[in-house]
Amino acid sequence: MSIPHPTGRDPLHFTSNPRRTVGVELELQLVDPATMALKSACADVLARLPKENDWAKPELMQSYLEINSSPCANVAEVRADLLHKLRLVDAAVRDSDARLFWGGTHPFSLWMDQQISPSDRYHKLVDSLQDTARRIVTFGMHVHVGVESGDKAIMVIDRLMRYIATFLALSVNSPFWVGRNTGLHSQRCKIMEQLPAAGTPPVLRNYSEYCWVVNHSIDNHTINSIQEIWWDVRPHPKYGTVEVRIFDLPPNLEDALALTALTQCLVDALSEQIDEGVYQHDIHPIMVRQNKWKACRYGMRAELIDPVTHKTIPVREMVFYLYERLKPHAAKLGCLRELGHVLNMLERPSGAEKQIALHEAKGDLAEVVRTLSRENSDALARSAAQLAESPTKAES
Repeated sequence: MSIPHPTGRDPLHFTSNPRRTVGVELELQLVDPATMALKSACADVLARLPKENDWAKPELMQSYLEINSSPCANVAEVRADLLHKLRLVDAAVRDSDARLFWGGTHPFSLWMDQQISPSDRYHKLVDSLQDTARRIVTFGMHVHVGVESGDKAIMVIDRLMRYIATFLALSVNSPFWVGRNTGLHSQRCKIMEQLPAAGTPPVLRNYSEYCWVVNHSIDNHTINSIQEIWWDVRPHPKYGTVEVRIFDLPPNLEDALALTALTQCLVDALSEQIDEGVYQHDIHPIMVRQNKWKACRYGMRAELIDPVTHKTIPVREMVFYLYERLKPHAAKLGCLRELGHVLNMLERPSGAEKQIALHEAKGDLAEVVRTLSRENSDALARSAAQLAESPTKAES
């Protein structure tokens, strides 16, 4: 059975993507400039963007905005694409008397106060899931990388399972929730796990089994559509990609680009292994869950279980190992600069650690949001100016 589709095309048909194209989705918070609380300004912001815009979209709640890059050949193209769009968005947000905040959760605004976007799909989702859906006031980053087939996507996803905790640890940026320090470095991932089709994906044998899972879940009313498969990593048949969704929204664009480069290079490396018939040591699903929990709890301070030796390794060592392994792929894909920024991320506090330190210094969560919002706006302006002055250097 195929899922009904308004165009008549089966949405589970996987579009072959033989190149390692890369695309990024950013879920950005809209906050009030005076109180720094979440502000339901999405409709006003969208109205102020260019009319031909198809890259800025509403999300479940009116207090955030999703920005999508175009499919790009490399991360340098993603940089130029997102910088242009983010500058337009920042101007529209300011004209709407709001500001942007980059974080996986808002530190103090209450989820029950947020207004649902006026969409039949979103209202149907809330009617189905009730407060489980209303609590999804979380903000992430998704990275798409092109693969050749649905079966290749499933094989890549299976091999990615040993790395998702490392990805999460690098991006942790949501320590606060409804005004409390949760003790976690990624509260966002625990909120997302409450959804009926979220968290780590099941072990699948091939793309046909994935199609069965989706259709079965719709037939028994667990989900309403393929859009509600919210796994940490999933195939995206429309775009012909593996979509990595484990990331908190990072604290800035440079970190986002580094994580994008890491993802593109790793998918390329795993795809080559598959083509060459390289044997993969299995990682037991319990290790995947345990590592994810450690990354969620401790972020960059986590010690993760190595799937081969079963010994624990500091996450910073895991990241350095990945960087060294993936440098040849970064050279081939043209993202050495962005992948190299991962090393900078190892030398400084994570987004979560910075939020916690700012709160300890200022004693006020609104000041945490204000400080980080201002820093990010200034950084975007500098990056845009650098790209405009030296586009060749920026893309090298």
